[in-house]
Amino acid sequence: IGQQKIQRLVSNSNYFRSEMLRMGLHVYGDFDSPIVPVLLYYPCKIAAFSRECLKRGLAVVVVGFPATTVIYSRARFCISAGHTREDLDFAIKVIDEVANLLLLKYSRNSIGSG
Repeated sequence: IGQQKIQRLVSNSNYFRSEMLRMGLHVYGDFDSPIVPVLLYYPCKIAAFSRECLKRGLAVVVVGFPATTVIYSRARFCISAGHTREDLDFAIKVIDEVANLLLLKYSRNSIGSG
């Protein structure tokens, strides 16, 4: 059962990370890692991201200065083998909505609009 959980953890982590990249977010870290940092950059977007996600039913962990440098504020997602595909898809949908609202899709163009 342990090997199945590890495989599910890797699969969940890679699926979530791929979806964050696909939508145009800047993501730190490596594939296969269950820790997925999504860069927000601007300190003023930390509280807005957290608040907007929570309004949609998704609690997130956000990290800013002094835990990071001022311009590397981020949301830190911790993926689990216990997450279902439905859990991940719900989170991805919410993050996509909030990323559009806050212009966080930096890979799409220089000002972050989708």
